[in-house]
Amino acid sequence: MGSGFFGLDIAIRGLYSAQRQLDVVNNNINNINTPGYSRQVAVQVATTPLALNDGTGMMGTGSEVIAVNRVRDEYLDYKYWSEQCTYGENKIKSELLADIEATFNEPSNSGFTQMLNEFYNALQELSKDPSSEATRTLVKQKGITVAKYFNNTATHFEKLQADINYRINTVVTEINSLANQITKLNRQIYTIELNGTIANELRDQRTVLVDKLSSLVDITANEVTVGTLPNGQEDKHFVITIGGKTLVNHFDYTKLVLNQRNDKLNPEDIANLYEVSWEDGNELIINSGELKGYLDVRDGNLGQNGSPNYAGIPYYISKLNEFARTFAMAFNEGFIDADRNGLIEDDKGENVLGHADGYKLNSTGGETEPAGIRFFTYIGDDGAAVDSLTFIGGATSKADIMEKYKKITAANLAVGMDVINDINNICTSGQAGKIENTDIISSLIDLRDNSHMFAEGKPEDFMKSLVAFLGIDSQQAKRMAESQDNIIKLIENSRLSISGVSIDEEMVNMIKSHQVYAASAKMITTMDEVYEILINKVGKW
Repeated sequence: MGSGFFGLDIAIRGLYSAQRQLDVVNNNINNINTPGYSRQVAVQVATTPLALNDGTGMMGTGSEVIAVNRVRDEYLDYKYWSEQCTYGENKIKSELLADIEATFNEPSNSGFTQMLNEFYNALQELSKDPSSEATRTLVKQKGITVAKYFNNTATHFEKLQADINYRINTVVTEINSLANQITKLNRQIYTIELNGTIANELRDQRTVLVDKLSSLVDITANEVTVGTLPNGQEDKHFVITIGGKTLVNHFDYTKLVLNQRNDKLNPEDIANLYEVSWEDGNELIINSGELKGYLDVRDGNLGQNGSPNYAGIPYYISKLNEFARTFAMAFNEGFIDADRNGLIEDDKGENVLGHADGYKLNSTGGETEPAGIRFFTYIGDDGAAVDSLTFIGGATSKADIMEKYKKITAANLAVGMDVINDINNICTSGQAGKIENTDIISSLIDLRDNSHMFAEGKPEDFMKSLVAFLGIDSQQAKRMAESQDNIIKLIENSRLSISGVSIDEEMVNMIKSHQVYAASAKMITTMDEVYEILINKVGKW
């Protein structure tokens, strides 16, 4: 049946089992605030029983702890990773679109609408007294303010695009770093678990890294069985893929690399933006994650020129450019781009007169041709606004003049040097030598409410439509981020309910294990007394 000290052996095993249980409880309590820590449980089983010599059955031999396992629901981990990438994408888009909204600053006392109102109010005042030097100066300054608004807005977009480009660099570097750390943990976990043990803490560390990675880019992470080990266990490799291509393959990983573009994806882009690809040159396919959010906002031009089908910085710059050149052409020439038949009509169906159709303040009655002065031009290579001759020089037809306006962008829109150098070149009259004639300035003022200038209607309608479109995208990204955040919190709560450490639960386990330990110790004391009687006293009776 066994040793004469059989009962003592059983009690000692009980001590060891209870002590191991207490050690696990102690470890759980100490890691209650450790990020990513999974609650551990000791797996206690009955040891192999012994057969009784008289054939009456089996005698139990006590208990032992055969393993310490981490409590984890892998399904919740996979669910968390799949939802986290969507949250990461929309969180980034929400933040960046809010920045773009702040750039437009509408509605406000310093936004486009207020600035345009002030410009046209100045023109209105000038129509009352075209010879007023003070009012002419005011019109020039308000015109400069209009141009500066677009210059500053375009410059801010360029800086934001450069900033996002830098953040893309940072995200790609972090992805590579996380992949490298995961491969190192894979090696440690694999080596430790070859003998059948479980690397609980190392697996927790790997899960935390995968959690971080899943917010940056959409990943699929799995342990893949590739064979059988000599000891009969499954040979499992931890694999992470992005868009179907392997990022982490057990002990190895494939880097993501950044290459500066040789050519601009969009005409509105700044130079030397990064393209992200695999180290082997293959295309990186990204469906979500923070990296996707950055790329969409940096490059999105609603699918134009091969860009993402998203309204990002290039789209808003292109719309600002469209407004700047269309408004400048309408104000200067009285007609617009050929795509809308070239002419602007007023409410009476008559063609509108532009600034170039007017005469200077100091014109004489003998002049037969308008001055041809353009109020709005663009900033030249020397950093100064060009004059009308430089701007329109060589143009002999309406088509030629339209071609000249392609040089104007939101970033370089300016009041022409003719007007800057001489406020008498602000044209108000439609007849030479007739100061009291206000045909030109009346026509320019009417442009403020001309619904034929843009497809969206009046100048103000164009900008309102653009800002409203941005607001819808921004609110959608914000709602999606909030919705995903709620889903992630729900999953996280479920993970914590399973894997998190509960101080109350651990205290109960501690008391139970302590009681078992005390009972086992008492059993040893009792067995000691039994053996003392048996050895020292039985022979004396």
